[in-house]
Parts: sequence; C-alpha cells; structure tokens
Amino acid sequence: MRHQVIAGLCFAIVIALFARANGYNVKYGGGSLSDAKAGTELKMYIDAYQVRFVKDDAQLAKIPASTITKISYGQDVNGRSTAVNLTWANGNQESRLAVQCDNNDYRGVLAGLESISGKKAVNSESMGVKN
Repeated sequence: MRHQVIAGLCFAIVIALFARANGYNVKYGGGSLSDAKAGTELKMYIDAYQVRFVKDDAQLAKIPASTITKISYGQDVNGRSTAVNLTWANGNQESRLAVQCDNNDYRGVLAGLESISGKKAVNSESMGVKN
C-alpha cells in the first residue's frame, strides 16, 4: 500500500511538471475572473506554486497554490468534457471559477491541482451538485 501511495505522488508530480511546460486548453465556465466571459477559451498552467490562466498571451489570473481551499469536478451536461471547479481565499473574500476540460485532460488537471495545493478533489456529482 505504501508503495502505491509513493508511486501515485510521483505520478502527480510528473503530471504537474508536464502541465507547467505545455498548459491545458480549457473553456471558462464562469466565476471570479472579471476579464473573461463564459465560453472563453483559456490556457491553464499549473506551476509548482500557482495556477495561471492566460488568454492571448495576457495573464488573466494567478492563483497561489497556498490559497486554494477546494477543488471539485463533475461531468458536464454534454458528456464530452468535465467541469473542474476551483475555490480560493483572496484575503477575506472567497473566489471561485469553473473551467471545462476535455475528458482526456481533466485527470491531469486534477492531479496537478491536488499536488500543488495539498487538497483532494471532490466529485460534485456524489454530493448531488449539478455542473
């Protein structure tokens, strides 16, 4: 069991490092980004200490990993993508955003977010929440 945990952590770190170099193509679903509208295509970078969202080479948000308070996910209505929801503390204010990831990418996104934040992603469908 211990070897499986170590292997899983190593895998998550490798995924996070790979994501940092290439980023993930995601679609903004809504939330606290004032410079993006729902449906906007973004590039999501998961670095060692932060998550960045970029549109057309302009950085829209930089979220320090230490401020992430919750990660959740669930199948999108069309079944071809997965919605990943991210919550973080911005001073005394809580901020949120949702992005749609291709079903081939969402596991890497979740592994990267989990590895840098130390938070476990929760399946929102098991909690009765619809995305």
